[in-house]
Amino acid sequence: MRCPFCGDPASRVIDSRASEASIRRRRECEACGRRFTTQERVEVRLPMVVKKDGRREPFDREKVRQGFRLACRKRPIAADRIDQEVDAVERAALELGEREIDSIEVGRLVLAALEGMDPVAYLRFASVYQELESPEALMELVRGMTFEEPT
Repeated sequence: MRCPFCGDPASRVIDSRASEASIRRRRECEACGRRFTTQERVEVRLPMVVKKDGRREPFDREKVRQGFRLACRKRPIAADRIDQEVDAVERAALELGEREIDSIEVGRLVLAALEGMDPVAYLRFASVYQELESPEALMELVRGMTFEEPT
């Protein structure tokens, strides 16, 4: 790992901490003595996403994260929770074991996660994902939802 300060390739690991999705390593450059942090993620072969028009593109966790962020905008949902759900969607896409996955399936995975997180975020995402074109269609979606009483 090259030092971001002096560019020397020699550094030593001072501390490592594993999280669910990555490993955080605190390093010290052997040349200049400065410390820096790196994040390591296991590189996995994610499936290609088949879009509605037939195009194929690599699975992009940033697109999934952006979908969650838009749906959860101005809602009381922590960024860490969104990151956990993005990890879960990515993991579910991997566990399918397919080389390709329909964008519709990715949308279903996001919808399932949002349904358990926040009803407003779920409705926001569902109205776009399901291409609802009328207030009646939105009302039908709301009628199909179950709500828990606040405790």
